[in-house]
Amino acid sequence: MTKEVIIEKINDFLIDEFEVESEDISPDANLKETLELDSLDFVDLVVAVESNFGVKLVGEDFINVKSLSDFYALIERKLS
Repeated sequence: MTKEVIIEKINDFLIDEFEVESEDISPDANLKETLELDSLDFVDLVVAVESNFGVKLVGEDFINVKSLSDFYALIERKLS
């Protein structure tokens, strides 16, 4: 799966499942602030990643994830 496809799939489920406005999605956007995530939302995000990509995420995976770009890179690493 190419990086572009990964980004497109992530952006699609952020818009559909987290009701993020498409204009708020940019690689530099802060993941937590853009998605307005609380701890329960992180669980939903992990479930969305599992269902869309078939990879499991754990809390430690998010330690260095600040921006959407970091999140895209995390998923890309998990898929490789």
